[in-house]
Amino acid sequence: MARFDKIDVLAKMRITGIVPVFYHSNPEIAKQVVKACYDGGVRAFEFTNRGDFAHEVFAEVVKYAANECPELAVGVGSVVDPATAALYLQLGACFVVGPLFNPEVARVCNRRSVPYTPGCGTVSEVGAAQECGCDLCKVFPGDVLGPKFVKGLTAPMPWSKLMVTGGVEPTRENISAWFAAGVYCVGMGSKLFPKDKIAAADWQYISDKCAEAIGYAAECRTK
Repeated sequence: MARFDKIDVLAKMRITGIVPVFYHSNPEIAKQVVKACYDGGVRAFEFTNRGDFAHEVFAEVVKYAANECPELAVGVGSVVDPATAALYLQLGACFVVGPLFNPEVARVCNRRSVPYTPGCGTVSEVGAAQECGCDLCKVFPGDVLGPKFVKGLTAPMPWSKLMVTGGVEPTRENISAWFAAGVYCVGMGSKLFPKDKIAAADWQYISDKCAEAIGYAAECRTK
């Protein structure tokens, strides 16, 4: 069962503005990355469903986070069908993210008051997801659609809460562009976790980068 409900999770994403997106087949490495992000101020973390037995790694990460990162909401990404969503909900996922919109996933998540953030690439997709109870929609792929898409969408639909993922960088320039366009938060993957830093177990680098990115997001909100 999820440790935090929909309202709590969305609040965590809003407050920090940053949701790290990460996968690793080694549960010990995944745990260290989660802790590094938490130490850097992250309060919502997306573990992607991308490898064989990913759910087993996820289960270990959730249990670890409950003890070592008590305020962290751990969610699952890359979910495209309701069966997979149900599996991760049983393992304690606090939110579910997908690269596409599947209304059947929304039904499963709504039943548990767990936020479902589907990937949307058009205004119509965002509208359809909102009708199914998706409070937060994912603009994906962000580096293809760009900040102008967000700005254009929120003009006629100002109630929209959008998280952009795909190509987001932990730099003041990139983060500022997205928040200026009107995003609710950003999802950040490979740019936050360079392979050489993971290989070197440089967890402090990740903590510092998370803190830096959260700081940039905070700056945008005070303007």
